[in-house]
Amino acid sequence: MARAHERKKQPEQVRRTLLDCAAKLAVEVGLSALTIQAVADAAHVTKGGLFHHFPSKEKLIEGVFDDLLRALDEEIDALMQRDAVAHGRFTRAYVVSALRLIESKAPSPWGALSISMMVDANLRKLWSDWLRGRLQRHADTDSEPTLEIVRYAADGVWLADITDVDVALRMDREQLRETLVQMTVKRDKP
Repeated sequence: MARAHERKKQPEQVRRTLLDCAAKLAVEVGLSALTIQAVADAAHVTKGGLFHHFPSKEKLIEGVFDDLLRALDEEIDALMQRDAVAHGRFTRAYVVSALRLIESKAPSPWGALSISMMVDANLRKLWSDWLRGRLQRHADTDSEPTLEIVRYAADGVWLADITDVDVALRMDREQLRETLVQMTVKRDKP
């Protein structure tokens, strides 16, 4: 086994491991119980090694959130590339991505981070900057009020799910997703 001073440094790999371990622990124990020591132990680095990449628990959590936003960006971009209809393209991809997170039922740090976003100004700013940027990029195709309402509806379904609100939906999730997607289709006025 190589000694610490003999090991080749791989800062990007260490950073990636720290983010992955922090995200996994956020799902398992929640953000409030997440500790720097637990993340360092899970990533097999010292606390000093973790602090080299993230100077505080808050910066580590912001790093996880930023990482999730990048993944969401990639997913939305891929969905948009496959959508031949320009009008509402971003909104359709947003709806599909938001509801996919709910439908997957796979453990995800999105829930804990979304709830934390409500009280953490830094996370809220990361989200609002991301969404504002996407809406500016797609203003020519996705600024219509109906499309905004569809995005708010998707956010509401997502929030109801992550807060375990026991809402009796008239539609199953697939039907709800299809209804929201259909609302993004531009219709000729009679």
